[in-house]
Amino acid sequence: MKLKIRIKKLLIFIFITILLANYSPSYGDDLDYSEDNLNIDEASIQETSASISEKQLNLNSRYCVVLDRASKKKLFGKSEDKQVKMASTTKIMTAIIVIENYDLNKQAEISKKAAGTGGSRLGLKTGDKITIHDLLYGLMLCSGNDAAVALAENVTGSVPAFSELMNKKAQELNLNNTHFESPHGLDSDNHYTTAYELALLSDYALKNTTFSKIVGTKTYTITINGYPKTLSNTNELLGNLNGVYGIKTGFTNGANRCLVTACKRGDMDIICIVLGADTKKFRTQDSIKLIEYCFKNFEYVNIEEIIRNKFESWKKNNLNFVTVYKGTSNNVELELSKLDTNIFPIKKEFKNEIETVISINNNLIAPIHQGEIIGSIKIFSNNCVISNINIMAKNNISKKSIMDYLYIFSKNYTNTLENSVSLF
Repeated sequence: MKLKIRIKKLLIFIFITILLANYSPSYGDDLDYSEDNLNIDEASIQETSASISEKQLNLNSRYCVVLDRASKKKLFGKSEDKQVKMASTTKIMTAIIVIENYDLNKQAEISKKAAGTGGSRLGLKTGDKITIHDLLYGLMLCSGNDAAVALAENVTGSVPAFSELMNKKAQELNLNNTHFESPHGLDSDNHYTTAYELALLSDYALKNTTFSKIVGTKTYTITINGYPKTLSNTNELLGNLNGVYGIKTGFTNGANRCLVTACKRGDMDIICIVLGADTKKFRTQDSIKLIEYCFKNFEYVNIEEIIRNKFESWKKNNLNFVTVYKGTSNNVELELSKLDTNIFPIKKEFKNEIETVISINNNLIAPIHQGEIIGSIKIFSNNCVISNINIMAKNNISKKSIMDYLYIFSKNYTNTLENSVSLF
């Protein structure tokens, strides 16, 4: 009997061991420690980015985008508008909500619910005392799901209420294909975004200096219950790839490996999103490929200078041909609408092939109001419109009244009489 019990216990032990060996948590974040020691040196970067043409990128990640921060132009996209799970990149929104709505110096006491949250953790226990400021570092550096819940509870009282705040912010930012159900990003059918909208959210968040400082920190020491604890950033490219200054990693079984990277070299500042990579190594390689591809293939062009030079030349040669019918004046003054950005990233191979097309109605009808759109200037590169700016009236021109016509008639009649008299 004792032997049977021992054999039974042994079989149960073996069964549990096999389960644990093959178990991958569905709600983790960067828990795949087998790939933590990735070799990201100069040689590996050069090898990864050797294939620099867009057709040879061979990306593993299912959804990608690279956004130029100055122009908000997409430099590269792969299924970037498809709604997908986002894992802990969710915490970008969580952090910015907290920073914008709460006192970071306040101290929080950790609830049982927060302490019991699974996945990647800061390591909080029920009753722990920690500042909101330090919780943010625990949220963004080691991707603590327990920190996420603690922050949500302190800001709004509950996770559902905090999620409402997240969705309200998404609407304010016009992220129409994004929806949140939690502050941590554990897999949920109604918790999703797109690679492109995640890039827009990241761009917005990085404008906040507190947020930018946190995500750009490699290591940081926080205090829990008066005791120090040093955290390390899960972002493998931070400090290893030239120009990288943030921002967030992510992993769940539903989302696979995700990485949001901000990188600046010279004047060019980009955000690279890779979602749905099969391994941490692939997400790293894909990010490096895309970043190196964009910096090697794109260059800023001063679009404002091109547009204004073309516009001044057009006015000099064509403004006299613009007629205002039924107007009290024929002297229409023109101005351009404001550009969103004066520089624009252009593929280097098309830099000298930029075309400008000016369209304007030469036959205007009064009244003309200041600010009224009467034409446009389009900039083309590689047969695609890269910029479109309106031409507007700078002055008001009233429509002629009956009195204006009587005055003109009277003036013309007087001139006719004077000419007739002079003949005699």
